[in-house]
Amino acid sequence: MKSKKILFLVEVAIFTALALLLDILPISFKIWAQGGSVSFAMIPIFIVAFRWGLKGGLLSGFLWGILQFATGAYVIHPVQGFIDYALAFTVLGFAGVFAKQIQKNVKEGNTKAYLTYITLGVFLGSVLRFFAHYAAGIVFFGSAVEGQPAWLYSLIYNGSYMLPSFILSAVVVFFLFHKQPRTLLNAT
Repeated sequence: MKSKKILFLVEVAIFTALALLLDILPISFKIWAQGGSVSFAMIPIFIVAFRWGLKGGLLSGFLWGILQFATGAYVIHPVQGFIDYALAFTVLGFAGVFAKQIQKNVKEGNTKAYLTYITLGVFLGSVLRFFAHYAAGIVFFGSAVEGQPAWLYSLIYNGSYMLPSFILSAVVVFFLFHKQPRTLLNAT
């Protein structure tokens, strides 16, 4: 039992650090100067969520959000900082609600089912993150385009990088589980 708890903590720490590294490496595609990029950075959080469930995913996402502050977060107000970083990255971990179904179907070799659950998990985490950024954008950033409503600007701004990030993450996470199922299984 103690070794499983240590493994949990080590994996959360390593995958969180990997998410941060993938976020700051030049392999991400920066779309906006104030933040927002299409990158591989959410993938480690989804892997933790699918390996360890809700607890692992939420913790890893939260830690990644906190680490964003240490690496130059774009904060104009403390509440905006909380929503855009602590909350937005934490909710990625809600993908972990599908962990048991994914692990069960990977073990049984039911590719269609685990593809569906992986996609649903990545979608859930991505949509929740999008809504956090979207809300912060409406309240704290308004509109950068004269005459455009803040809700529309925030929708376009955040959707422009979250939709491609969702697709990229879903494809890569599925590919990883499909090619290395035993490595990615375990824990829950």
